[in-house]
Parts: sequence; C-alpha cells; structure tokens
Amino acid sequence: MRIGYFGGTINDGTVDDVVAEAKQAEADGFATYWAPQIFGHDALTALAVTAREVPRIELGTSVVPTYPRHPMALAQQCLTVNAVAEGRLTLGIGLSHKIVIENMMGMSYDKPIGHIRDYMSILGPLSRNEPVSYSGEHYSTHAAVNAVGSQPFGTVIAALGPQMLKVAAELADGTLTWCTGPITLAEHTIPTINAAADAADRPTPRVIAALPVCVTDDFEGAKARAAKVFEIYGSLPSYRAMLDREGAAGPEDIAITGSADEVVERIGRLAEIGVTDFATVEFPGNPDEAAATRAAVKQLL
Repeated sequence: MRIGYFGGTINDGTVDDVVAEAKQAEADGFATYWAPQIFGHDALTALAVTAREVPRIELGTSVVPTYPRHPMALAQQCLTVNAVAEGRLTLGIGLSHKIVIENMMGMSYDKPIGHIRDYMSILGPLSRNEPVSYSGEHYSTHAAVNAVGSQPFGTVIAALGPQMLKVAAELADGTLTWCTGPITLAEHTIPTINAAADAADRPTPRVIAALPVCVTDDFEGAKARAAKVFEIYGSLPSYRAMLDREGAAGPEDIAITGSADEVVERIGRLAEIGVTDFATVEFPGNPDEAAATRAAVKQLL
C-alpha cells in the first residue's frame, strides 16, 4: 500500500505554502501529494507550479468537480500540467455535491451517472493523447488535444455508491474515497469496484482511501476536534450514506487516532482489505501531536 499526504495549505495558504508542503512530503518519503479543489487556489495550477520545484513525488487532485469544466478543457489543462510534471499527475475528479453545483453555481445536477459516463467517454481518450469522437446526452466532442511534451495522465473518480464505482472501474483507473471507513471499504467499496473491473476485463483499480489521522493521548479531545473540523461532511448526502453504512455518527468516528502503534496498526490493516493507496489527512491539536503523527505515518513509508 502506497502512503500519500493530503495537503491543506491550498485552501488556507499561498501557492508558496503549497510548494513547501509538497516539498516536505517528498522529503519525508510520501508517495503522493494530493491537493483538494474546494474554494481556495486552483489545484491544477498550483500543482503545475509545484511540479517545477518538487521533482519526484506523484501529484494528484482530490478532487476537481466535473460539472463546471468541459472534459476537453480539463484534459487540455491536465496534459499541460503533466508536461511540466513529466508524467507524475493523477487527476482525481468528482461530481461535487448538489448544494454546490445547483445552489452555489446555478448549474443543473441532473442525471449525475449519465453525466459522469459521458464525461469519462471524452476525457478518457484525451487523457491518453488520443483523439475523441463521441456524442452523448450531456457532452459531445469531436476533437483532439496536441500538448507537445505531455504524457498520458491517470484518472480516478471519487466514487461512493455502486453506480459510480462501476463507472470508475470501467472508465477510469480507480477511486478516491473520503468519509469511508474500513468496514465500508471492505464490504462495499472494494468488492464492488473490483467486481465491476473484472466484469469489464479491466485491470485491478486503485483504491485510494483518505482518512483523518492524529497520534494523541487525548482521545476524547481528538474526537471532539474531528467532529468540529470535519462537521460539514457528515451533512452532505453522499458522505452521510457512507457514514451510515459504517455505523458512524460522524467523521469523528472514522478518524484514525490513538497511540503511534495504534495508528500504524490501523492504517496498515487497510492494505489487508485491498486499499492500494492511503492519503493521510493530519489533524493535530498541537505541535507535539503534529510531530508524533508525522513520525508514526513515516513508519509505513
């Protein structure tokens, strides 16, 4: 299982802070640096800058919403970033949430599964530097992108429900999950996506699990902090469904907390159920917890 680092500075820091965070993740030995796309800096633009200064680590987005971006435009941007990154980019995409797409952006969130199938039918060939000729209900594209010096980039889909997992297995390289605990990963996510990949005669998908992590001797304090920091995710329908599957009241119940040995053991067990990549979301309460958390995770590298 590859161990990655889920960055936070892209939303509350400068682009220089993003570069510094990725540089430290690379120096620490993490396999991947994931940049979220929320309401801060644009993740792909920041990763292009980062790629110039951080030469080895895999760079990924977690995740770029699809509805506001035409698949050809997104492919063109990714091929450009990947030319800078020399093939190290993995694009994580997702539907976002109805409240974001409709209420904030004023766009339709209608037929999300049809949307993502059309989207990947265009993005997929373009991501491999191939021309595309596709006519669908949501998107139609008959074109090619010629980004000189670029290489194909991988794509993973933030897939939680069975239909999205099927799309991720058939048309992408795997999935990236959030607010999905080990029971749900073992009993739902991994068997569903692997079965769909087998049925489609596709390679075994990547399953990239992102979860909050904190080494601490104040378990109750860490749980209360996780409940506050990650509160919004417990109310979003797609994440709420995964938490309900897990039997979790909120994100605080799937956070990986405890002593260094406990944290290392719990992360390590994810490999046994078929998680291929772990994305570490650190949420320390003080500098000592920050240092202890990083030291514990580095044991897994």
